[in-house]
Amino acid sequence: MEPVEQAYGAMAERYIEAFGHRDQVHPGDLALIVGHLGTLVGPVLDAGCGPGHLTAHLRSLGVASTGIDLVPAFLDHGRAADPDGRHVQASMRRLPLADGCASGLLSWYSLIHLPPDELDPVLAELRRVLAPGATAVVGFFPGASLEPFDHKVATAWSWPVDDLSARLDQAGFAELERRQEPAGVHGPRAHAVLVATAT
Repeated sequence: MEPVEQAYGAMAERYIEAFGHRDQVHPGDLALIVGHLGTLVGPVLDAGCGPGHLTAHLRSLGVASTGIDLVPAFLDHGRAADPDGRHVQASMRRLPLADGCASGLLSWYSLIHLPPDELDPVLAELRRVLAPGATAVVGFFPGASLEPFDHKVATAWSWPVDDLSARLDQAGFAELERRQEPAGVHGPRAHAVLVATAT
């Protein structure tokens, strides 16, 4: 069991209560996600889907979204809330999916616990399963410098937006859009989103 899986599993019920419904997502974020992924034809992967609330929201719009997570309790919650949905237990390090099978990717704060030296292989794996031209939406904590901090669940990393955009570029993505909000708008920490296309 990966340490992050164990940490989230231990507090899954509290996490679901705090974050497990689309109404708990900032309206601007929800609009951005829907704007880029809500009309795609073909599979959209919600990688690190947590309780599956965003997976279900995309499905409610007719998107063939699949939730992928390590934590069984999150997947069980997602299946109970959306019995007709697809929920897969897997690591982003090795996805049980064919090359180029997906038209979209949502990675909503699911990369934040990866140490910098482990990020590139995961980005490469995510790129592997995306078709050329697929859209990726990545939410994360921005920072003036790359540094770890004490997240409530497990150690997380804040990334300068330009640095994470460069990592995405190296993995085969081209930035389309970026958004940043200062601390206090979405929570106690600053918030950022990068939207990119698979090249």
